[in-house]
Amino acid sequence: MSLASVRAFFAEKAPDISVIESPISSATVTLAAEAYGVEPGRIAKTLSLRIGERVILIVAAGTSRMDNKKVKAAFGGKPKMLGLEEVAEITGHEVGGVCPFGLKSPLPVYCDVSLKAFDVVVPAAGSTHSAVRIAPDRMAELVSAEWIDVCEHRP
Repeated sequence: MSLASVRAFFAEKAPDISVIESPISSATVTLAAEAYGVEPGRIAKTLSLRIGERVILIVAAGTSRMDNKKVKAAFGGKPKMLGLEEVAEITGHEVGGVCPFGLKSPLPVYCDVSLKAFDVVVPAAGSTHSAVRIAPDRMAELVSAEWIDVCEHRP
């Protein structure tokens, strides 16, 4: 369902963007960088977090690391990563394929400013073997994301 929901999302909202598939897994930043021939920072990883009763998604550069103090300051609570089953149940995407596109139900999406270092980033597309190439601003626009600064960037 996941890859299909992402394909449907792009068919409706951005038909010029194609989902690309890789025969090798792209479930981690390192694997995705190898699979799609880009530097790890260009992999746009999606973090699924619970803060109090809210679930949010934060999309950040692959080499950045979430700063818990910044997240707590921005959202007023301590962030907790969702468990494996929760991720699939809430987003509709399997771990390693989570992205802000084609979600099972609407969730607030935030893009970390670490993505702005790149003209094109490569987020997953609903499965551990799929992705898209997209400009960070266009991604944020398509998913109605808010820009925030909640990560520490590591080159």
